[in-house]
Amino acid sequence: MAKPLVAVLSGAGISTDSGIPDYRGPNGLWRRDPEAEKLVTYAYYMADPEIRRRSWQLRRKNRALSAEPNAAHRAVAELERSGVPVRVLTQNVDGLHQRAGMPARKVLELHGNAREFVCTKCHARGSMEDALARVEAGEEDPPCLECGGILKSATVMFGQSLDPVVLGEALSISKACTVFIAVGSTLQVQPAAGLAGVAADHGARLTIVNAEPTPYDDLAEEVVREPIGTALPGLLSALAGRYGD
Repeated sequence: MAKPLVAVLSGAGISTDSGIPDYRGPNGLWRRDPEAEKLVTYAYYMADPEIRRRSWQLRRKNRALSAEPNAAHRAVAELERSGVPVRVLTQNVDGLHQRAGMPARKVLELHGNAREFVCTKCHARGSMEDALARVEAGEEDPPCLECGGILKSATVMFGQSLDPVVLGEALSISKACTVFIAVGSTLQVQPAAGLAGVAADHGARLTIVNAEPTPYDDLAEEVVREPIGTALPGLLSALAGRYGD
């Protein structure tokens, strides 16, 4: 039996069991504090030193850097280890798929990652932990040590475009996959959300695992509203049993 290529598009909902709050869910950060969105909006960030100071304080408190993978992340890695070809297209910046055991080369981080910083001027990169150590030492808005430019996390902020190379690879995978599973994503943020439609248009079996309805539910062959921590491992275990080594 030919093995399917399984694409897993993961959003914030897959990481809530790891203690990382989502953004657009019923109790999401943007619904509780609309002002918080400014902290991750590029134009505000670049123009306002106070926004940057608040952003650095938010990064200090960010649980993503110390979070551990949960059962859903582990289930994706276990499917890959079973011999089924798997590619992860993630909207998350927490790195938990890799920490769960997915090879980094098989994870496309559509919105970048929070583990590194990048200079907005010279594009130098480094460990976020190093930048946060400078904040802890008293630098409220640490400048780039190479050129003095403004530093930010290596994530895609609102108002920034996705990396065209990463997006191009994600589109290719979405067109080629046999099974496309969107998990924990509201499928509202484009262009990442549109990958589900691309996959369905190219004949993939689309499954959506999310607590709330999404704009792509009508295209899906299966919509699962159960908790991700139990629903996704069950789905992926069945795939592994059918197509694994």
